[in-house]
Amino acid sequence: MRIACLGPAGTFTEDALGEAIPEGGFEPLRTATITDAILAVERGEADRALVPIENSLEGSVRPTLDTLAFEAAAVTIVGEHDYRVRVHLIARTGTRAEDVEAVLSHPQPLAQCQRFLRETFPEVELRNASSTAAAVRMVSESSRPWAALGARAAAALYGCELLREGVEDQPDNVTRFVWIAPAGSEPVGSGSWKTSLVFSEVGADHPGALVECLSEFSGRGINLTRIESRPLRQGLGQYMFFCDLEGRETDPAVAEAIAALRTKAASVRILGSYPRG
Repeated sequence: MRIACLGPAGTFTEDALGEAIPEGGFEPLRTATITDAILAVERGEADRALVPIENSLEGSVRPTLDTLAFEAAAVTIVGEHDYRVRVHLIARTGTRAEDVEAVLSHPQPLAQCQRFLRETFPEVELRNASSTAAAVRMVSESSRPWAALGARAAAALYGCELLREGVEDQPDNVTRFVWIAPAGSEPVGSGSWKTSLVFSEVGADHPGALVECLSEFSGRGINLTRIESRPLRQGLGQYMFFCDLEGRETDPAVAEAIAALRTKAASVRILGSYPRG
């Protein structure tokens, strides 16, 4: 099986992939962006993709949501995996923390470690990189005393060392990953079910329009575990709403609620119905 994931080698996504499939036996397709990983499935270049969708500290991963909403209509979410993130401060061997001139990483880890960075490196420049592994590689290749926030695997891959371990601001830093597959694929895993959907254009602008939509779920005793708005890209004040709810889309109450939602929202799309992680 070929599985697309955010590359290069040594990223947290690759660590999560190894944790989700500890027996191995898959071929990783490392992509430059999350969008590329999802589209690789839609184009048939990969059988599955594992992409981050939500972090317990920083909330939703916007490229994943936007790609699912706007660019990848022929894929579905078939499962999820929760990954406990441990972020390390990494530098070339011999570099001292007090000499660090810049800290590089993907924007997510920089945000997840902002208190540590503010207290430890108040005057140090923070630089964005396309991935945590790319940040470690840049540090390894630079003659300057730079450091990176990344995974332990990346430090070993590029011959660097850990200056500080576990520098994330909160110890319960968990990223939720989702499995992306071609539309119509069977879900993976077992346990209680979850359904993810996105809807927009909830009718004429009037007080309570969104509440009326959501009441179709609450009135049937269906629990929403997450809801988030994102711009609809049709001008200011236009939004779409991503929801996760408990239950399978074929459950009678869930199916009725979704059918009723379609009478209130112009656009409703099921992103996936799958066992909880």
